[in-house]
Amino acid sequence: MRRSDLGEFEEVVLLAVAALSPNAYTVAIAEELESETGNLVTSGAVHAALQRLEQKGYLRSVWGEATAERGGRRKRLYAVTALGGRVLQEARAVRSRLWDRILPSIRLEWS
Repeated sequence: MRRSDLGEFEEVVLLAVAALSPNAYTVAIAEELESETGNLVTSGAVHAALQRLEQKGYLRSVWGEATAERGGRRKRLYAVTALGGRVLQEARAVRSRLWDRILPSIRLEWS
């Protein structure tokens, strides 16, 4: 598994799926990312990332039940796979190791 297989946007989409599970669907993921980042996140961008992540084996999806709120349409619900979980753990470990190497005095200079 190569870390370079996961882009920054894909990483936050994967994290949002994990946070929203078992109710992770495109619109909810976009709303979560907008809320967390303060940036506009389109459902189209999220949908494209979800497709890439599913192709890589980091996510799986199933069709949910039809709901009246969606006019009888079903939602595609996403969940992180074991491989996706390992990729997220690896990404977190890399970031943590790098943050740990930054001296506290340097962090104070940023303040």
